[in-house]
Formats: sequence, structure tokens, C-alpha cells
Amino acid sequence: MAYKDSEIDKIQRKSLLYRTGVEYGDYCLNHVEGCAHGCLYPCYAMMMKRRTGAVKTYEEWRKPKLVGNALELLDREIPRHRHKIKSVHLCFSTDPFMFGHDEVTNLSLKIIKKLNKESIPCTTLTKGLYPSDSIDYDFSSDNRYGITLVSLNESFRNDYEPFTARVKERIESLRLLHEKNFKTWVSIEPYPTPNIITQDLSTILDAVSFVDEIVFGRLNYNSKVRAFPHFVEFYNSQAKTVMSFCKTHRIKCHIKEGTIV
Repeated sequence: MAYKDSEIDKIQRKSLLYRTGVEYGDYCLNHVEGCAHGCLYPCYAMMMKRRTGAVKTYEEWRKPKLVGNALELLDREIPRHRHKIKSVHLCFSTDPFMFGHDEVTNLSLKIIKKLNKESIPCTTLTKGLYPSDSIDYDFSSDNRYGITLVSLNESFRNDYEPFTARVKERIESLRLLHEKNFKTWVSIEPYPTPNIITQDLSTILDAVSFVDEIVFGRLNYNSKVRAFPHFVEFYNSQAKTVMSFCKTHRIKCHIKEGTIV
């Protein structure tokens, strides 16, 4: 059952950390239910939550609820899993630095600090903004801070990521962390086909050439992708562009499974 304080609804959970096989971290946590960003690619996380009945509508999904006992759960779970954890990812089904929601950001920072104190590094991914003035050398140098960036076009962002941070501000917040010598990365996923938006991938890559790693992946669950002629060849060529760019700039590169056929 949810309860509400003056700012944001809260829920209680029985567990927080869980094991995952994906590349961002062998363990993950989601300390928020829902996401105010309301992405319309469509959002896989929202699709899954609706399928399981956790949320019923888009409007409900856009009203995030904090896991009110997240820190207490970590106090119990870290000793149990510490010897198995290599890193923890924040988050797969929500955004840890949700734009316009300081309560989410503040809890995320507390969680990262708590994990770092136990020598557990974290990986984060956001379409919001990093509070660079709050991320300092109290945080592990092994943390990796990332943004999702699939277009530099603000009209596209308004259509598909309507409540996220503006693109230039998103990049700048990541650049500030890079300038403080923190590890940074960018997820260019889900990357749209030209019948959704005509753009040059190279301009996106140039805008984030300062990062340590680039992840690239195709757009799924959208009928427009398969409606685009030769979409397989398109993603194959775009993936090669990313790999070539990363090799030239000595950036770590990861192409998501299923992107190249």
C-alpha cells in the first residue's frame, strides 16, 4: 500500500537488490515505482509493469513512488550479497536522476554512497540531469555515470521523451562529471530509423566524444521500425559507424545484442 508525504508517494518493498545478466552490472535495484519521464518509444519498463498489473495507466506510471524503506533494505541485503556483487546498476525500470524530482535524486545519491562505502561501485543511466555539485570525491572513482541520448533534435525529444531534460543540458551535466575525472558513458538506445527521424549519427557521436564508453542499440516494439525498408541493413551500418568512431577515439564500445543481424 502506498502512503504520501508532502512531496511524493512512497511504497514499501520486501527486497531491493536483485541479480541480472545484462552488461550494466551484475546486480541492480529499482528504488522508484514508475517514471515521470513518460517516454513513448514505447517504454519497455512501462509495458512490463502494465502487463504485471503494477500500474494500470500511463498517467499512473508518470506519478513516481519512492521505495520508502530502500536504505533499510540495503542495510540488510548488502552483507548478504557483498561477496557476490561486482557492481550495481541504477536502474532498469525507472530513472535514478528523474528530471524535476529532487526526492528521487537525493535518494539515489544516498544509495550510491551507501554501496560505495561497502566498496561496491555503481553504474547509473538517466535522461535527467546529474547534480555535479553533489557528486564529489566521497563517491567511488569506479562508478560510471551515463545518459541516454538517441537524438540531438528537441522536437524528437518532445515527441518521444516529453518530460525529460533537454538534450544539451543532459550532455553538459555529463561533461561536468567527466571534467571532474569521473567515468562517463552514453547509451544510444533505442536508436530510431530514418522514417521516424532523419539525422546523422555522427553528429551525436561527436557531441559525446569525451565519454569513456558508448552503448548502441536498435529501437524495438515500434511498428515503424519494420516498416522502414532495409531496417536490418540500416542498423548494421549504424553499428559499424559507432564501432569505427569508438576505435578512432579510443572509446570502449558495446553493441547491444540483436542490433547487428
